[in-house]
Amino acid sequence: MWGGRFAAGPDAIMEAINASIGFDKRLAKQDIDGSRAHAAMLAAQGILTDSDAEAIREGLLTVLSEIEGGTFQFSTALEDIHMNVESRLKEIVGEPAGRLHTARSRNDQVATDFKLWVRDQMDAAMAGLTALMQALIGQAEAGADWVMPGFTHLQTAQPVTWGHHMMAYVEMFARDRSRFADARKRMNECPLGAAALAGTSFPIDREATAAALGFDRPAANSLDAVSDRDFALEYLSSATICAMHLSRMAEELVIWSSAQFRFVTLSDRFSTGSSIMPQKKNPDAAELIRAKIGRILGANVALLTVMKGLPLAYSKDMQEDKEQVFDAADNLALALAAMEGMVRDMTANVANLEAAAGSGFSTATDLADWLVRVLDMPFRDAHHVTGALVKLAEDKGCDLPDLSLADMQSVNGQITADVFDVLGVHNSVASRMSYGGTAPAQVRAQITRWKEALA
Repeated sequence: MWGGRFAAGPDAIMEAINASIGFDKRLAKQDIDGSRAHAAMLAAQGILTDSDAEAIREGLLTVLSEIEGGTFQFSTALEDIHMNVESRLKEIVGEPAGRLHTARSRNDQVATDFKLWVRDQMDAAMAGLTALMQALIGQAEAGADWVMPGFTHLQTAQPVTWGHHMMAYVEMFARDRSRFADARKRMNECPLGAAALAGTSFPIDREATAAALGFDRPAANSLDAVSDRDFALEYLSSATICAMHLSRMAEELVIWSSAQFRFVTLSDRFSTGSSIMPQKKNPDAAELIRAKIGRILGANVALLTVMKGLPLAYSKDMQEDKEQVFDAADNLALALAAMEGMVRDMTANVANLEAAAGSGFSTATDLADWLVRVLDMPFRDAHHVTGALVKLAEDKGCDLPDLSLADMQSVNGQITADVFDVLGVHNSVASRMSYGGTAPAQVRAQITRWKEALA
């Protein structure tokens, strides 16, 4: 590749540390797509003859078919995917292959390839998130009326509906989807034609190559175009937040499926057993999803660390930009698919949810609100009265609805029998009609909104 300048080949250790073909061969399709667009543009601009361009086009298609068919022989001596493709192209078409690299460098070539690959991963993440959101909406629609405990500090707080809880994750994952969409829009500028760092003296048409590859426009600064890895960092940042949300939901599924909670039953398809304990049904898919955040966050930190001290333009350090992104993308796609499968298959144990919803004095806030609304009591006073009633119920070993009116009036004589209307969990959730609240009517409104948005 650079024999005119070097008299000897690289040491074996140098070849090992320098070669990237072991991982960047994943960019083969993107590399060939970029080369085809570049060759077509060179021909259109009169820089290549039509016959050379056609030979290159056909040769590249042959190379792609060999790679996809598993017959292509990758060579570490050729360093990377770009030189492996070009070398094979020369074997197929001869001299025209040597003209393909006119008006470009491996610097703009790899930046283009990597952008195309990351863009595909953003599209895949958005599709995976859409499928997961639809699965959650299905669960929410089935259980818009089912009551369950809502928690703060993992302590019973107030009753909510199953549908409301499912829709909370729809909102989270929708924000994740919007982050990928936003990053995709920002990164959709084509580096091809920036050459090594300064552009080229050939009369190329960068608008044509950008359009051919589905970019919105060419990158405006050649130095930035070959130096930029923001698009990969934004992908990893979005993936990290998404993986964190997946981890939170996975943790809830681990808790909910335990013998102590029994809120949900996970399907056999997403559970495993024990080699020694025959009764065990472990939520291993959820636990593995919970762990993926470590790898994805690690990839984000690793690439930030690689990029943090690099001067413009290209440095060989940037060869370390891909493996972490490849690994993160693989694991995010797997986690999204596994979570979608678990959500679609899981069964809510409605009776257990309802029994738990009424425990732990979950309607105490409803009682306090009733004191404010009916007796015109300042909320802080109502809070104090309700706390005293909770203590009384706790001492009696019962829940708030089980106190007698006399018990209630022993704490505050103004309380009437009407108070019992707000102490049931179904009455509690039905009353939460504020926008975004847990009332079944509000949940159904949000389900309708999202079904329309995703249609």
